[in-house]
Amino acid sequence: MENAMKMIGDLVSGLTGILVGVIGLGVVAGIVFGNSWFFGDVLNQLLAVIQTLGDNGLVGLLAAAILINLLR
Repeated sequence: MENAMKMIGDLVSGLTGILVGVIGLGVVAGIVFGNSWFFGDVLNQLLAVIQTLGDNGLVGLLAAAILINLLR
């Protein structure tokens, strides 16, 4: 049982790492090529998340800190 939980945790961690890399690639592709067909609207979606966190003041800052801690 403990081995299965460790395996699931490793899988989730690996997928998170891949998705963070894809988001970074999508941001760079959005800056260089504009709204590319493969990455969709990653840059605008990321800016919308940042705008939402900024509109929420201290709560947004706390949410950003939690997200950064989770992605570490």
